[in-house]
Amino acid sequence: MSPDKMVHQANQIAKFFETQYGGEAVERTAQHLNDFWEPRMRTQLLTFIDQKGIGLRETVLAAAKRLSAPV
Repeated sequence: MSPDKMVHQANQIAKFFETQYGGEAVERTAQHLNDFWEPRMRTQLLTFIDQKGIGLRETVLAAAKRLSAPV
């Protein structure tokens, strides 16, 4: 997936949970990414964050620390 599309999708997920769950947004975002993003997508996100992470919401950056190790 293109980096722009990945950033957009991750931010949309985070934005939804920020409006729905308040203080649980980071945990809910991480749970969603673990449940619905395949390992390659999670790996791409983590690599993007390691390289620059520009454009990602703070919720996504915090949620990435809670992702399951891609297999």
